Amino acid sequence: MLFGLYYVFAIVVLVLHFTGYLARRNLDWLLYAVALTVFPAVLYL
Repeated sequence: MLFGLYYVFAIVVLVLHFTGYLARRNLDWLLYAVALTVFPAVLYL
C-alpha cells in the first residue's frame, strides 16, 4: 500500500516539476528528496 502511495507521490512531483509549478514556488527540493529515496532501491535491484 505504501509502495503504491509513494509512486503516486513521485509521479505527482514529476508532473509538477515539468509544468514549472515547483520552480515557481521554490519547492524543487521535493524532486531531489524523491530522487534520493529512489536511489538506494535502484542500487539494490
